[in-house]
Amino acid sequence: MVAGRLGPASLPVLSILSVLLTWSLCCLGKVSARALIDDVSSNMTELQKHVSFFDRNKDGIITPLETFQGFVAVGCEIAFSSAAASTVHGALAPLTNPPGALPPYVNIHVKYIHRAIHGSDTGAYDSKGRFVQEKFDEIFKKHAHIKRDALTLPEIEEMLTFNRDFLDPASWPAAEAEWQLIYQLAHDRYGFLTKKRARGIYDGTIFVELEERRKSLHSDT
Repeated sequence: MVAGRLGPASLPVLSILSVLLTWSLCCLGKVSARALIDDVSSNMTELQKHVSFFDRNKDGIITPLETFQGFVAVGCEIAFSSAAASTVHGALAPLTNPPGALPPYVNIHVKYIHRAIHGSDTGAYDSKGRFVQEKFDEIFKKHAHIKRDALTLPEIEEMLTFNRDFLDPASWPAAEAEWQLIYQLAHDRYGFLTKKRARGIYDGTIFVELEERRKSLHSDT
């Protein structure tokens, strides 16, 4: 099994996907993930880059099929990917449609992804989806107790509790779910989510790396 692989048993985590996970994949060559993302999406906010992973044809519109393909690309199982695509699009598509769009709202529009930002988050995206370095650094200053630049799962849970907006309890499951999934996809073999890999979640580069690794593993078998 690929590291970070998710199966049907992980389906309760799907509420996570309501927010952060509708993000960015590129047609990959022998270039670095960071350079590829920067070249394709130089005018995007970090949140747009993040969701753009799932915009397989780079037309600015993410279909349910593209989201499904993106989850499979990073190593998720078929059943999980299918359920995740349905959940993500049900939650985000109505929020990200352009003005005047007519139903049904099934596609996610990258340009308007900032409308889907939820409460009880870290504040590392601002209201426009731009990355806020100070807020990101604050995550590790406050909650990384064992290693300065890495988080364990209990430390992530501490952070989630700390960031809960008690006037918006409906936002708690989304924050919980997204960080659970982030941890499962990106933690190292010692159980740490490093600051570098967490940063890669915010701009989508970690998803490209996961797909590259999955392709490499399959090519070696």
